[in-house]
Amino acid sequence: MTLAKTATSQKTTKLAIPHTLEKDCAIVGVLEQIAPEQPTQGRKIALILHGSLGHKDYLFQKRLAAQLPLDSFRFDFRGNHETSGPWQFGRFSNDVEDLEVVVEYLTKSFGYVVDLVIGHSRGSVVSLLWLCKHRESAAKSVRGYVNVSGRYRMQAAFRHINLDDMKQHEAELNAQGYTLRKATVARKPFVGKVTRADYDEFASVNTSVAWDQFPLHTDVLTLHGLLDAVVPPFDAFLYARIYGARSPGTHTLRLVEEADHNFTGIPEVVVDTVLEWLSQQEAGHLKTGIWHTDVDFQFHHCARGPTSML
Repeated sequence: MTLAKTATSQKTTKLAIPHTLEKDCAIVGVLEQIAPEQPTQGRKIALILHGSLGHKDYLFQKRLAAQLPLDSFRFDFRGNHETSGPWQFGRFSNDVEDLEVVVEYLTKSFGYVVDLVIGHSRGSVVSLLWLCKHRESAAKSVRGYVNVSGRYRMQAAFRHINLDDMKQHEAELNAQGYTLRKATVARKPFVGKVTRADYDEFASVNTSVAWDQFPLHTDVLTLHGLLDAVVPPFDAFLYARIYGARSPGTHTLRLVEEADHNFTGIPEVVVDTVLEWLSQQEAGHLKTGIWHTDVDFQFHHCARGPTSML
């Protein structure tokens, strides 16, 4: 993979991939090609996965896809935005299936080789589960994984909900068997039902597989904001312990002081960090540790803006 590209030749194509496991469902995504005139057989591709109640173009995803030095595909999970099918809060297995369908289509129809997986929040957990499940098959080719605001302690997911909201959820669950989750997705209102079984299924997702099933050769970049009120930054530390114990794969941890869960208002921090990390990987300079460990960093630099690093 070369890190040089000509933006003038880039091609953007929307795809609707028939879902082999969900009737009358197509996974809608966007394929970005940096050299569309060249054959795709054997070419490397990056996959970009959105978080809960997100979509393929929100936050930093679209901007990152436009600047990556390799082809990429970003898509809407089942029940999200342009992809039909049921939206199920706790069913991470559905998301893993969606990713499996996407990978099979891209590899068989285009000949792509998955080289990089980038996930935000829920998308990070899905990436982890897929990489562990397919470490000896489809994921064997993956050299890099970017974990942005990823959760490790699934059972602790609801601690950020304030007491009044939790009491309301409990009352709704007891009265009608579900609570409503409301959001605005791609400027459109969204309402989804969440049952007690959904909460239980969410909390039971087993991220501990990362300890002994995550590919040993895959380099990992973890990005997390210290203002994250959804996933505690301590989860990033736990992932650093897990991924940092592997070899030859490396783990790089970057904590961003001014960033919240979505890196609101500073998507360039994610984009620039990923691009620099990829350059370091290509040059063979990655080492397990804290981001920019070898860079002279004065304390007074912390006041210079949203790219402050810990």
